Amino acid sequence: MLTGGQLAGLIVAVFWAVLVTFIALTLLRLARLLGEASRVVQDLGDQAGPLLDDMTRTVKRANEQLGRTDVITKQVAGVTQNVSAVTTVMTSVVGGPLVKAAAFSYGVRKALGGRDGDARTPASDRPQLQARSSGRGRR
Repeated sequence: MLTGGQLAGLIVAVFWAVLVTFIALTLLRLARLLGEASRVVQDLGDQAGPLLDDMTRTVKRANEQLGRTDVITKQVAGVTQNVSAVTTVMTSVVGGPLVKAAAFSYGVRKALGGRDGDARTPASDRPQLQARSSGRGRR
């Protein structure tokens, strides 16, 4: 049989064997995990290059489209200014004589209407402006 010291030594040896086995298995699993992680990082690195190239091309295309949009916007602004100038010219060329012709025709109608015996509207039928009750203005 074993003595107390030998039994204690055997227990310690078994404990150390179990501990070493546990640590070895843990290190083995950690080595596998690190190997997988390095493969994933390598795959990501391999895929990142083409993705960055695609992103660069996309940004270049977007910049080109923005440049075209800027040109179109400037051209539309020029057209707007031209339309405004044409409107101003047409208003001054056509508007003035048209207003004068309208005023003349109104005057002729009134003059001819008065001759035909149409009585002018009496003062009581005309709309009257109401005077304010106090000089204080709006409240």
